[in-house]
Parts: sequence; C-alpha cells; structure tokens
Amino acid sequence: MTLKEFFDLLSVNPSYIVGFFLLIPLAAFIGTVIGRGEEDEPVWKFYYSTLIYLAAVPGIFSVTLNIYLFLFERRSVMDSDVFTQILPIISMFATLMIIRKSINLDKIPGFGNLSGLIWMIGAVLMIMWFMEKTRIYVFSYMPVQYVFFILIGLILFFRFGWSKLSKPS
Repeated sequence: MTLKEFFDLLSVNPSYIVGFFLLIPLAAFIGTVIGRGEEDEPVWKFYYSTLIYLAAVPGIFSVTLNIYLFLFERRSVMDSDVFTQILPIISMFATLMIIRKSINLDKIPGFGNLSGLIWMIGAVLMIMWFMEKTRIYVFSYMPVQYVFFILIGLILFFRFGWSKLSKPS
C-alpha cells in the first residue's frame, strides 16, 4: 500500500480520522478541567505529553507533506485534502493551545525533542528547496552513500549552528 492509497482510503471513510483528530483536543480540554490545580503531578504531565505527541506527530507530518507538495510538486492549494492535510494541523494547534493554557509546555517531558524535530525537518526542507532552486545536479555523478554523508553533514552543521545561536550567552 502506498501513501497515496492510504490517504485515499482515509478520505473515503473520514469518520475515523475526524473522530481521532476531534478526540485529542477534547481529551486535552477534559484534562484541563479535571486536573485543574494538579498540573505539576507526573500523571498529568504524562497525560499531556501523550496528547501532544498524538496531535503533533501527524500535524508535523501533514505540514511537511504540504510543504513538499506545494514547493516541489507545485500542487495547487485547491487540491488539498481537508481530512489528511488540514485537519491534523488544526488539531495540533488546538491541542497545543488548550494544553498551554493549563501548563507551561517546558514542563512537558519530551517537548524540547519535538521542537528539535521540527527544526531538523525544516532545515532538511530548506536544503532540498535550495538545491532544487539552484539546480545543483552534481550529485547525479556521485555514489549515493556520499550524498547521504553530505546531507547528514549539512544537517549536523545546521544543528550545531542553531544550538550555538539559541544558547543564552
């Protein structure tokens, strides 16, 4: 099964995906109502962390897929699938806003790793977009393993530079 076939399957019967992406912000809201005043307890931190990951991983994937489709495949915005390309993003932002009103997101375990993942995906997409716009085709004569080493080196370079830039002096 390809990714397109999977998205087509979800689009044919959208009740599962709509239910999933509406249930996550609803669970976050219920958690903020029930756990009011107890947000610093480890149980609530784990609960919020689980909800954030359930919403953020598909949301980040959807943002990345949209950027890829719009920048590289030159797909029209009007061809976007509401259930697989827009709903995960809305659910992610709604969940993060609801949880952020209840607890500081820096207290959520693993949230820093999630923001690091977003930055790394963004850096890779910028590298790919730069290579496409400048029409660098030197890699076509190189063995594939050298291309991977260069890509990993550029990612490590961006990560090192960003960590130096974002550290307080």
